[in-house]
Amino acid sequence: MAMFVKQISVSLDNNPGTFLTVSDCLGAEGINIRAISVADTSDVSTVRFVADDPQKTVTVLNSKGYSVREKDVVAVEIPDHPGALQAVLKPLNEAGINVLYLYPYLGRSKSSQPIVIIGVDKGTEAIDVLKQNWVHTFGEEIYAL
Repeated sequence: MAMFVKQISVSLDNNPGTFLTVSDCLGAEGINIRAISVADTSDVSTVRFVADDPQKTVTVLNSKGYSVREKDVVAVEIPDHPGALQAVLKPLNEAGINVLYLYPYLGRSKSSQPIVIIGVDKGTEAIDVLKQNWVHTFGEEIYAL
């Protein structure tokens, strides 16, 4: 069974305070954002994030009128030294798996190594390749870190 993490994405108008409103409504419901990436264009920002309770996050944001997208992403532990991403990127590249984006997770694993969230074009294959290359991936346990 593949171990995925749920990423939530919302597109927001590029206006002051727009993400603050999202953050406020999630905080009021006790939802903690654990990883976040923001990509902007002149008019719209796409906010991708991992929260500690993905289903509740989707419910809350939908109830506030946001258009929410969910995607399975891969969370991997990487060593904390120069070039360490090679352990993740090289096997994915060799398997023909495209890394669409990556961003850091705000917590640390029990071994205190950094964690990154990776969006790929072939999720199940990516997890299989990473496991074959001794890369630690996370599933739902990441929400409690």
